[in-house]
Amino acid sequence: MKINVPFIDLKRLEPGFHSVLMEKFHAMTLNAQFIGGAEVSMLESRLQGELQVAHAVTCANGTDALQLALRAAGVGEGDVVLVPNVTFWATFEAVVNVGAKPITVDADLSDGGVCFEAFERAILEAKPKVALVAHLYGWGTARLLELRKLCCEHDVVLVEDGAQAFGVRYQNESIYKGAHISTTSFYPAKVLGGAGDGGAVFTNDAELADKVRRLGNHGRTAHYGYGDVGWNSRLDSLQAAFLNLSLDHIDARIVSRREAVAYYQKTLPATGIQLMSAPAGYEENGYCNVCLVPEPEVKAGLEARLKAEGIGFGNIYPSVMSSQPGAAAYLRGHFGAQVGEQLCASVLNLPLFPYMAETELQRVVDVVGAALGGDHVL
Repeated sequence: MKINVPFIDLKRLEPGFHSVLMEKFHAMTLNAQFIGGAEVSMLESRLQGELQVAHAVTCANGTDALQLALRAAGVGEGDVVLVPNVTFWATFEAVVNVGAKPITVDADLSDGGVCFEAFERAILEAKPKVALVAHLYGWGTARLLELRKLCCEHDVVLVEDGAQAFGVRYQNESIYKGAHISTTSFYPAKVLGGAGDGGAVFTNDAELADKVRRLGNHGRTAHYGYGDVGWNSRLDSLQAAFLNLSLDHIDARIVSRREAVAYYQKTLPATGIQLMSAPAGYEENGYCNVCLVPEPEVKAGLEARLKAEGIGFGNIYPSVMSSQPGAAAYLRGHFGAQVGEQLCASVLNLPLFPYMAETELQRVVDVVGAALGGDHVL
């Protein structure tokens, strides 16, 4: 029997999840608990413990989290900020929105992170105030510690976009633990996803955390006292309640995601497809599967077969930041070659989400194998 497999299924939650959630929402709405309060405080406390950070400040969405981090780090009009050329648009957009000048840095085809050599040259020549890196695909770059050390040595604040990295562990610790300042998104499709938008900023620096919190709440120093010009970027209480309930199940969800990853790693190589995997030292969170199909005609044929067979797929991401029409007016330079373009043209993401059945995983592998042919090797 033909089985359709979605790219992601947000409805596949634990038994009883919705009934517990509705009870919680009912009590909160009866008591008009909408902004701040116990659920938000509880969520921030739990995030601190889960991610091994001293401070967690929630906000309205992941893009705001980046902008709050940049503003708290002192970035303003005319400052230079390095941005990975392969990332989601929000990473680039956040730099522009705080008035800074983005310079893109090429990618590393081995792990999807920034090219270290291009990054180092950009640090030395462009002299940025801040550098942004994005932990894509559910892991981080193999040279993360070197990036952090390089930025520290040159007095450049490193902001780590961890929107895809919740639950990632590096050298047996949370990837967020060693970051000077990092962010996440609670967009529903993330590993820890909400029932709408949400985000957070993490740091071990109390002064930075206080600045982030003020900026996200109109720059307030008192209810009608304002020490900064900020904006309204508070996570609402109902969203925090949903995330707190999701945190109760996050370990099981990540285990399930990792089991799907292991299945793909065991079975997909026989189809001839090339898999990108987490670098040594990482325990990935199973955010997404990453296949590399460098031959355009083969990739197009595989995508057509997947679509015809009812198998969802994605392209995270199909093009680099420097080629986006919206970047042209703001981009101030690029360091490195065009590896990012090669990565974007090659990447194909197969279905991966919590609680996938083995029959679904096998169906995906069977369709990929049939599309590529038994002896076709990419």
